[in-house]
Amino acid sequence: MTNLYKNKRVLITGGLGFIGSNLAIALVERGANVEIYDSLVPGMGGNKFNIKPVRSFVRLKIADLRNDKEIARAVKGKDIIFNLAGTLSHVDSMANPFLDLDINCRAQLCLLEACKKYNRGVKIVYAGTRNQYGKAHYLPVDESHPLEPTDINGVDAIAGEKYHFMYQKVYGIQVVSLRMTNTFGPRHQMKHSKQGVLNWFIRQIMEGKTVSLMGGGKQIRDVNYVDDVVLACLKAGNLKKADEQVYNLGGMPISLLGFTQSIIKVWGSGKIRIIEFPKNRKKIEVGDYIADISKIGKVCGWKPKTDINEGIKKTIDYYMANKKYYF
Repeated sequence: MTNLYKNKRVLITGGLGFIGSNLAIALVERGANVEIYDSLVPGMGGNKFNIKPVRSFVRLKIADLRNDKEIARAVKGKDIIFNLAGTLSHVDSMANPFLDLDINCRAQLCLLEACKKYNRGVKIVYAGTRNQYGKAHYLPVDESHPLEPTDINGVDAIAGEKYHFMYQKVYGIQVVSLRMTNTFGPRHQMKHSKQGVLNWFIRQIMEGKTVSLMGGGKQIRDVNYVDDVVLACLKAGNLKKADEQVYNLGGMPISLLGFTQSIIKVWGSGKIRIIEFPKNRKKIEVGDYIADISKIGKVCGWKPKTDINEGIKKTIDYYMANKKYYF
């Protein structure tokens, strides 16, 4: 992968966020010309400190995807767009469905319209989500599994993905969708649990607080360390044979209880308590999820490499060194 992105003109939407910033660093290390586009919506996870290691090597634009003029300028001349902009909160999507619709649907159409008008030769890697599947009918979940989400966020993610593939079919814009699973690691926001509980559990253990696990914490999640997700993005973005397809990410199934116990083991101490599901959470709980990742393995040669305990240690080390920027 070292030279495959050298001098490539790359745009990362949501590039100040968790996965986007880690991806930006990896691309700069590989010699890409990187532009980051982020709206820095409060509470969504964007953080300028995330790109500190490469700040002088990237172009940064603080703007909204729904700004027609700015996004038109950003897409021109780009070889690849990693489209990571969007909201992730299941709970917030139910409380404010119109905001989720605007960011995860309308904003996606604005980006695609700009590509249609100014850069049809670009390739887009779209960040989908396991939430598109809803409750699993069978395990492991493959890409042909029915899409029956339990919340607004999942519905809007499906629409966003379908918009991309429609523009591929009609206008020739090449698209790959990666349906990402629960991801943890450095540069994730740490102020609330709405965008993912794994890092939130890590913060609670680091602060000596008790982790509350709903329903016993027996729900299985297929988790990935962020470096492995970045590698999947890089592989899918560079391979022509990966185009026009959807791929699951995943590969490290563990219960939420098991993940929390791993944090406690790495940290050296910690407490857990079991609580009942609040009514508003139980209705959107998806139950166990394990992804079938054989397709991306066969086409792109990807599989996760980072052990869960190793990933937790790296995450803790990062936040110990940079706590004031996240806690």
